[in-house]
Amino acid sequence: MIEDVKTFNGLSLAFIGDAVDELKIRTYLLSTGLTKVNDLQHRSKEFVSAKAHAKLFFLMEKEGFLTEEESDIFKRGRNSHPHTKAKNTDIVTYQISTGVEALLGYLYLNKESSRLNEIIDWMIEKVESGQTRE
Repeated sequence: MIEDVKTFNGLSLAFIGDAVDELKIRTYLLSTGLTKVNDLQHRSKEFVSAKAHAKLFFLMEKEGFLTEEESDIFKRGRNSHPHTKAKNTDIVTYQISTGVEALLGYLYLNKESSRLNEIIDWMIEKVESGQTRE
């Protein structure tokens, strides 16, 4: 399949990480019993928006949740230069979100599913417990 994930640039990792995050969160939301598409869409923003990712990243930093290697992957994504403009958020928040997505993409492509699931579960717990609300 994919040979050396470590050589991928941050945007390529974020591209797949965004999809992985969306799928895992959508699956989680369906498991809670939500069935109306509008409700699912609204709730998913609490987990996968740039603002949500930024809040979650700051909690990760505060708790020392990421390994050194994971922090490096995050920085690779954050420091990449997207060719698209951020929608509904500032560029710094968008860059942080890109870093989170790059980390998730890296773990997925590197077949580190146990750690990927641990991070996604941690993110879900933080959102559901209200720790990402303003």
